[in-house]
Amino acid sequence: MLSTPGDRMPEQPRYKTTDEVDFVVIGSGAAGGILAKELSTNGFRVVVLEQGPYLAEADFTHNELEVLRRNQLTNHPELQPTTFRKTPQEKAKRHRALVYGRMVGGSSVHFTANYWRFHEIDFIERSKVGPIPGTGFSDWPITYAELEPYYTKVEWEIGVSGLAGSSPFDPPRSKPYPMPPLPVKSGGVIFERAARKLGWHPFPAPMAILSQPRPGRSVCVQCGFCESFGCEVGAKSSTLATVIRMAEKTGRCEIRPNCYVHGIETSANGRVIGAAYFDKKRVTHLQRAKAVVVCANGAETPRLLLLSASKQFPDGLANSSGLVGKYLMLNSGPSAMAVFEHPLNDYKGVAVSRILHDFYELDPQKVGFFGGGGLDARFDLTPINFAFNGYDMGGLPPETPRWGKEFKATLAHNYTRTLEIVGHGTSLPVESNSFSLDPNLKDAWGLPALRMTYKDHPDDLKLGAFLRDRIMELLDAADAVQKWASPVEEQDFAYHLLGTCRLGNDPKSSVINADHRTHDVKNLFLCDGSSLVTSGRGQPTLTISALAYRAADRITALARQGEI
Repeated sequence: MLSTPGDRMPEQPRYKTTDEVDFVVIGSGAAGGILAKELSTNGFRVVVLEQGPYLAEADFTHNELEVLRRNQLTNHPELQPTTFRKTPQEKAKRHRALVYGRMVGGSSVHFTANYWRFHEIDFIERSKVGPIPGTGFSDWPITYAELEPYYTKVEWEIGVSGLAGSSPFDPPRSKPYPMPPLPVKSGGVIFERAARKLGWHPFPAPMAILSQPRPGRSVCVQCGFCESFGCEVGAKSSTLATVIRMAEKTGRCEIRPNCYVHGIETSANGRVIGAAYFDKKRVTHLQRAKAVVVCANGAETPRLLLLSASKQFPDGLANSSGLVGKYLMLNSGPSAMAVFEHPLNDYKGVAVSRILHDFYELDPQKVGFFGGGGLDARFDLTPINFAFNGYDMGGLPPETPRWGKEFKATLAHNYTRTLEIVGHGTSLPVESNSFSLDPNLKDAWGLPALRMTYKDHPDDLKLGAFLRDRIMELLDAADAVQKWASPVEEQDFAYHLLGTCRLGNDPKSSVINADHRTHDVKNLFLCDGSSLVTSGRGQPTLTISALAYRAADRITALARQGEI
């Protein structure tokens, strides 16, 4: 039987839908969980509407079929189908185009926990390199220096393991990490030695996983089931294991699971009055609130605004710019695999223990394209997944038979000897890359399904090829017995959902202002991956959480001044 918030936190309030609470927060992931904690701690009454269930550590499992095949923690492709097309001129076809966490804690529950800060360049790159044809490349309305205290707050409050000063490319920081790095894995040692041989600068990966215990949470037990799985000992610093517990303890925050929000209601004067949702039995309710904060992720946030169209807002709520859903960025991610002579046993432990940022900021004049990124050494394929998806995910050599004695022998030999190097790079904001409502396909609740339109900018593909070549160079230096790279191809699937309701000072070229308030509706705020103006170099979660802490401060100040 699944645990419920009432089972674990009897002091949690139960607001009526007719109670006008101070804030409804939609979504409980990397941003929503933090905003719930901050706003309730600051004295406001908060209801969090989460579309997925409320699971506890005891509910998590290493059952790969349940988690990976039956989508225990993520959006289900049958209940929430999606379509895909490369350009607006094409007819979209049904295709699983994205995955995100669908439970209390959102994607922070099942993510890998790579936890990089953005660097100064990510916020001001447009000013430095100039315009890029075919893009809406822009500077952020805030700088790294403004966000730095919030990066630090995230790291210390939720718990991040790392080593400050270990990379010469790191941006300035006001405090070291609260915990030392996690143990290095065999693949990390191989990666580090090969990189140093090439004159590069590997360093311990900052991870949102505990290397030291915290109250009520265990140190990492090195089980190896990190990516795609929930942590049954609370070592992974999800919002579920951290800030949501803090929010509940205030006595002012209700986490309401199994609530599928389908609209944000507005009054005749254009203010939001609450969020409409289906409960677990698909009965519709309206939770009234003085203000609404949408943290549903970079796909579902724009979808919800578009679903909330009305006579006052015919093109979608807060969409006077016409940019809701547009400028989608996915991050580029080339990868290669290698097999080594001796067992590495990298299936144990956290996915990543070493990374490098030597290519974080490339000079467009020298390389002939815009962008940059980092590399990490990892192994994140669990046993059944390695066997079932080895071809699709590049885990098995291309010439491996798909069945029979040789197939089984390759599995047995390679599983303990395989290392993957993954590149994480920029994606440019192209206006036609977007999420919109599909005119033909409906989800299980009868709502228009998400339609993804995406075609990589040519510079993104050039960057992918560049990083792939660096990966192969590193594997050469590592003396791998066998190595192969995945092809650098146009993307049709999204893990990172960024940029679709971007920050900006100009209402004509952005959806929200620097306070995360929508330009069009005074008491409607957005904060999640959709807020990002640039994609960063592939690890957005820490930045999303830092933005949430900053947004909470701004929203609290506005509320106390009577400006909401």
